[in-house]
Amino acid sequence: MIYEKHYVWSILLRLYHWAMAGSIVALSVTGFYIFNPWTLTNLEGTGLFPMMTMRYIHMLAGYLFTGAIVARVFLFIFGNRQERVWDVLPITPRNIKNLIDTLGAYMYLTDHHDEDRLGHNVLAGMTYVTTIFVGFIQIIAGFYLWLPESPFWQQLGNTIFGTQQSGRFIHHILMWYFLLFAMIHIYLVIWNDLKNPDGLVSSIFTGNKFRHREVK
Repeated sequence: MIYEKHYVWSILLRLYHWAMAGSIVALSVTGFYIFNPWTLTNLEGTGLFPMMTMRYIHMLAGYLFTGAIVARVFLFIFGNRQERVWDVLPITPRNIKNLIDTLGAYMYLTDHHDEDRLGHNVLAGMTYVTTIFVGFIQIIAGFYLWLPESPFWQQLGNTIFGTQQSGRFIHHILMWYFLLFAMIHIYLVIWNDLKNPDGLVSSIFTGNKFRHREVK
């Protein structure tokens, strides 16, 4: 078999991916600590200040997460063909067929693979669009809790969540969405890479994927 190399993911998308991954890990670890500290409370009376440190790391990771979400929205609109939102929505016959084929493949009902598609399959793309929307809700909840003295964030947060306690609860629940998303994402990426030798895993480092070329 002969494979053609194609440049698929821009440097901005790859930076978004790793910023998103790193911030989810940092936000989850520090978020768990803020929710339920596992160190002795008397450490707060020393120079260690574990809660303050965790909250500071949480804040920095939150800004990184926000930047990543904004970057992905930019790419949805101005990215290359594979990165734009229209390529992953079931609004064309080709995309609808890809969605059906992908669901069939994931349920082991078919082995059909869209050889001409270099970007995300439509099911993955729809999941990413949903995740970005959930990310915006998470960002609003985070700034609502972080900046109680800000009229803008308080008015927006009160409108969406009603109270700080409701906002904190939703912020915590959405963290589990991102953890579940990350676990399923890793599993399916490995599964797809084993099933289809198109360089899916390496593409998030290099930007390149491979397409099979028939030898005439």
